[in-house]
Amino acid sequence: MRRREFVTLIGGAAAAWPLVTRAQSARRRPLIGLLQVQSLTGSARYTSEFLRGMAERGYVEGRDIDLERRYAAGDLNRLPALANELVKLKPDVILTSTSAAALAFTQVPQSIPIVATTMVDPIGFGLATSEARPGGQVTGILISSDTLPGKQLALALEVVPGAAKVGVLMNALNPTTAVYWAGIEAAAATLSIKPVRIEVRASDDLNAAFQKFVHEQVGLIFVAQDSLLLSERARIAALATAARLPTMYGLREHVEAGGLICYGFNVAENFRRAAMFVDKILKGANAGSLPIELPVRLDLLVNLKTAKAIGLVISESFLVRADEVIE
Repeated sequence: MRRREFVTLIGGAAAAWPLVTRAQSARRRPLIGLLQVQSLTGSARYTSEFLRGMAERGYVEGRDIDLERRYAAGDLNRLPALANELVKLKPDVILTSTSAAALAFTQVPQSIPIVATTMVDPIGFGLATSEARPGGQVTGILISSDTLPGKQLALALEVVPGAAKVGVLMNALNPTTAVYWAGIEAAAATLSIKPVRIEVRASDDLNAAFQKFVHEQVGLIFVAQDSLLLSERARIAALATAARLPTMYGLREHVEAGGLICYGFNVAENFRRAAMFVDKILKGANAGSLPIELPVRLDLLVNLKTAKAIGLVISESFLVRADEVIE
């Protein structure tokens, strides 16, 4: 599902957007609208890192800036209403996470600059004309690259060298999963491995998804980068462990919650770096002229406790390459 399908999905919610009122008296401090796809608790680390980045640039909440927060709790269907609420408050800049969240703001008539911290394919989704010069009202930081799925698969096969099938767990409602799936398909084809795609729409679908993976006899599972799957990371880790299935993730939080291996960019670091964009915009820069960035560092995490629980032996040569080993 790309931009057109996603716009259709969220457009129907416009009629139900609630009215939000707030006194619009003159503000002494800039207002930042913050839309988190995760819950308040699940996104606390990210918000804290953003505020740390702002503090490094001389901004303290309540003294130099104000934040108005909204949380979708992993439910992408809530994004249009939450975006509408924030727009009505007329913030000076909006900070959000995913391409899906940024797309929700484009459905509300407004010209507020938007900084997105974990974008996927902003050009394909119509959020930017180019990464070097976005040209619109959205800029920020990527969370994926064309080569990342291939690198993840290669690492996973070092741990499970005999795997002939790889399961891929995805959120059917997330438009960016199409990009991730294309990367997995291309990487799997070069290695003569069959990818098995299983989609969920809600947390209630996870048990059945893992039953399908077992039935398909996949050798390992990839979990796509997604807010719903991230919010259910402890449950996914438990299901994978119970099924004794090695699992690769793109976000470190999964491994911290009991997942096996992660190789990907650091979301918390992206939020800290996003403060640079917000600072420039508050000082008068145009979001469309600020290049979209790709993080330079990728982290490899291994949960050795989980490996032992599923009876998997990970070589010492693999472990010494890891940035962090959880024991």
